[in-house]
Amino acid sequence: MSRKEYRDLLVINKAYDQQMYLYQKHKHSIRGKIVSLSHPHVRPIARGKARGAYEFRAKISAAIAEHGLMYIDRLEWEPYNESGDLQMQVERYRDRFGHYPESVHVDKIYRTRENRAWCEERKIRLSGPPLGRPVSTAGIDKKILRAKRKQERRDESIRQAIEGAFGVGKRRYGLDCVYEKLRITSETTIMINMLVLNMEKDPEGSLCASSYCIQFGNIW
Repeated sequence: MSRKEYRDLLVINKAYDQQMYLYQKHKHSIRGKIVSLSHPHVRPIARGKARGAYEFRAKISAAIAEHGLMYIDRLEWEPYNESGDLQMQVERYRDRFGHYPESVHVDKIYRTRENRAWCEERKIRLSGPPLGRPVSTAGIDKKILRAKRKQERRDESIRQAIEGAFGVGKRRYGLDCVYEKLRITSETTIMINMLVLNMEKDPEGSLCASSYCIQFGNIW
């Protein structure tokens, strides 16, 4: 048989073994479940959106520094909880620029107790309201309250930069149209898209700058 036929046979055998395991163990899920014979590396990722409960694509954890360049810190095909990436991404920021950022602007899922304590230990301000029940504003100076609310709005506007970058990558650079069959070619296409996106923001080709804050985001 040809090389492609042999590869398909291996994939079919693995898919059969997975289905037999689910049937015998009376289970409904298994890690690394194959859902496509032509794309065996693709996994269903639950999203709960109106247009579809699942999406079939890579999951990327990325960060944007103040100068606007995007850095891919993790690319996986298996679903994972992105809140565990915050510490790793901040450490990578330190490796790139030689210091920790003053502030980190993140989505709600990143604001765990562990991440808050880790950032506080390193004197990094984590955006967003504190955990727990809302604190009563009675007796608080109005100037302090206005400054706090202004800071929260500013933090959220800064964090939206990464959402916009993902949108531009999908609309203009084909990040939403990755249809390569092989895992390595799919990942190469994603990286090239990100490279072109960064080159547009950095026409002089420096691709480096000092920064005081970063924004985290996740794309599926």
